[in-house]
Amino acid sequence: MQHQHQLSNGLTLIGEHSDAARSVALGFFVRTGARDETSEISGVSHFLEHMMFKGTNKRTPEDVNREFDEMGARYNAYTSEENTVYYGNVLPNFQNRLLDLLADMMRPALRDEDFTVEKNVILEEIAMYQDRPQFRVFDAAREAYFGAHPLGKSILGSPQSIADLQRDQMHKYFSSRYAANNLTLVMTGNYDWDSAVAQAEELCGTWNTSDSPRYLDEPEAVAKVVIQRNDKFNRAHIALLAPGFAAQDARRHAAAVACEAIGAGDGSRLYWALVHPGVAEAGQIDHDANDGAGAYYGYILADPNRAQQSLDVLRETIATACKDGLSEAEVERAKRRLASQTVLGAETPMGRLRAVGNDWIYRRERKTPDDSLRLLLDVSLAQVNEILACNPFERASVVALGPLDELR
Repeated sequence: MQHQHQLSNGLTLIGEHSDAARSVALGFFVRTGARDETSEISGVSHFLEHMMFKGTNKRTPEDVNREFDEMGARYNAYTSEENTVYYGNVLPNFQNRLLDLLADMMRPALRDEDFTVEKNVILEEIAMYQDRPQFRVFDAAREAYFGAHPLGKSILGSPQSIADLQRDQMHKYFSSRYAANNLTLVMTGNYDWDSAVAQAEELCGTWNTSDSPRYLDEPEAVAKVVIQRNDKFNRAHIALLAPGFAAQDARRHAAAVACEAIGAGDGSRLYWALVHPGVAEAGQIDHDANDGAGAYYGYILADPNRAQQSLDVLRETIATACKDGLSEAEVERAKRRLASQTVLGAETPMGRLRAVGNDWIYRRERKTPDDSLRLLLDVSLAQVNEILACNPFERASVVALGPLDELR
C-alpha cells in the first residue's frame, strides 16, 4: 500500500507499506548536493552531513548516537552530487522515537566549536581519499567530462575550499537547501501512517520554506584524453565518461541493460575481452542517471605497460556492440541479472527506501517493486540496440591516473 501527504510548508511524506515486513525504515531525502554549491563553498553539502550528527538544541552529539544505539537502529547518511540522505531502520515499535530523532537532527545546532573540530575531520578525509586511486580518477574524470557544468564538482570539495569555509556560510546554505519544501520524508515497511503524519505535522510543521533552484542544462560532451601521472600508484586507473540519459528519461532502463551485457561483470563482453585473457585486472561500464542529465561510466584497472592495449580493447568492444548490436540472448541474460538485483533489494524495507525516495524526488512517481520490475523486463532488444547505435562513446572523456606519460 502506498501513502502520500504534504505539510502546509511543502514537506512531503511518501510511504510504501508492507504488512509482511518485520521492520520500518525512515529517511529524510534532501534535494541538495555538490552540484548545488558555488565554488566558494565547494564541499559544504558533505561537510553539513557530518554536522547533522553533532547535536541539536535538544540533544548533544552523544545523545544522538546513544539514542540510535538504544533503538538498535541501522542508521547512516550519505551525500552525492545531488542528494543528501539521512536514514534509519528499526523495529516497528521504535518508529515514533526514530522519527523524533531524525526530525530533530534536520534542525542542527551548527555550533562554532563543532564546526571547527569537524573541519579538521573533513580535511583528513580529503587527504585519505588522495590515497584511493579509483576515487581520484573518477573525480578527475567527472571534472574533465562535465567541465563547468555543476555535475563536475567534487563532493568532498578541496582542501582550500574547506579550509576557507565559514560557519555562517554553512548556515546560509542550510537555511536555503534544507527548507521544508526541499525535503521528502520517506517511509517503507511495517509503519503506522496516521501516527507518522501526526508526528511530522507536530515536529516539522513550522520549518521554513525557501526557493532552492537547480541548474538542469545538459553538459556539452567533447572527446578528450587527460593523463595524470602519479608514480605513487603501481597500476593504471582509467576512467571513461560518455553522454547518457537523465533520471527522467525512460531510455535509462535500456542503458542499464546495455551496460549489464557489455561490461557489468563476469560473463559480460568486457570480461571475456579484458579480464579473462589477462589484458586487464578489471574492465567495466555502467550508467548513472542524474537529475536532467546522465552519463555512461567506464573503468579499467591494468598494468601500466598494458594501459593502451586495455583502452583499445575496451573501445573496440564497445564500438562493436554499438555497430552490430547485442543479441537477444545477451539482452535477456542481462535483464534477468538486473531483475534478480531488483527483487532481492525489494525484500526488506531498508532495501526499498532509496528506490522509493528516488522515484519521488526525480520523477514524482510512486512505483511498487512489481512496477519497477516490469519496466526493466519490458526493455526490448530493439530499444537496447537503438541507444547503442548512436554510439555516445565517440564523445567520451578519458582520464588516466598512474605511472603513465601517454595514452591515446
